[in-house]
Amino acid sequence: MFEKKIRICLNSEEIRILTRSLIDLRNDLIQQGRYTDAVDEILLKLLKKA
Repeated sequence: MFEKKIRICLNSEEIRILTRSLIDLRNDLIQQGRYTDAVDEILLKLLKKA
């Protein structure tokens, strides 16, 4: 399996909105008892770049 890389330039407001949306999605998945691994991975990558 290979990993696709996408390079996107986001301003601070867009990063804030995206982070908040991912956290909301993660909370919804936790409430449903589903895995959050994919969302966690994206959040970590996003926050490393910020």
